[in-house]
Amino acid sequence: MSLNMSKRFFTIFLFSMCSVMLMDAQDIAVLKYKGGGDWYANPTSLPNLISYCNTTINTKINPRPQTVESDSPDIFQYPFIHMTGHGNVFFNENDAENLRNYLISGGFLHIDDNYGMEPYIVKELKKVFPNKELIELPKTHPIFSAAYRFPEGLPKIHEHDGKRPQAFGIFENERLVLLFTYESDLGNGWEDEEVHNDPLEVREKALKMGANIIKYVFEN
Repeated sequence: MSLNMSKRFFTIFLFSMCSVMLMDAQDIAVLKYKGGGDWYANPTSLPNLISYCNTTINTKINPRPQTVESDSPDIFQYPFIHMTGHGNVFFNENDAENLRNYLISGGFLHIDDNYGMEPYIVKELKKVFPNKELIELPKTHPIFSAAYRFPEGLPKIHEHDGKRPQAFGIFENERLVLLFTYESDLGNGWEDEEVHNDPLEVREKALKMGANIIKYVFEN
């Protein structure tokens, strides 16, 4: 759906204020998308990441993440949106326009491939940004040292196909607006311990990288 001019100006002002205030008591959200993919995967991951960030890097994020749909105007309430799943993703024209307006107005989308999402999301992101490509972030990108140092870049949390973990981004006027984490499974590492029985050091690694993402987004 198209946004009128006053909505655009309000959105830009809102995100400018958020960047200055570092998200005082702010909501973040999970993206509910079309296509039949399990957008609701890893239900304990984002609450655990929020708790970790509020404890370790002094954020003030509401402990219960919200849910927002791709074409909803409510998306502009959230400076950070998380997206995950294993399978199909589909953005219609309204979804793509809404997501594009959200991202260029100051929002941020983190897409964490929970295994199997990559071929679908890469295709659908071309609807959002037809003239942009996913660019692999170098190990020296500040997102890997925003709160905790990851000198080798994105950490590996769960093994699937023996591929190396990769972090890809989309930029708007040199600002990172979208992060796609692939072959890492950060969200699995954020989940409750008993879900995957990951050792503490693996979960801690995932949470620290998640805190880096949150801190980088809130400060940039």
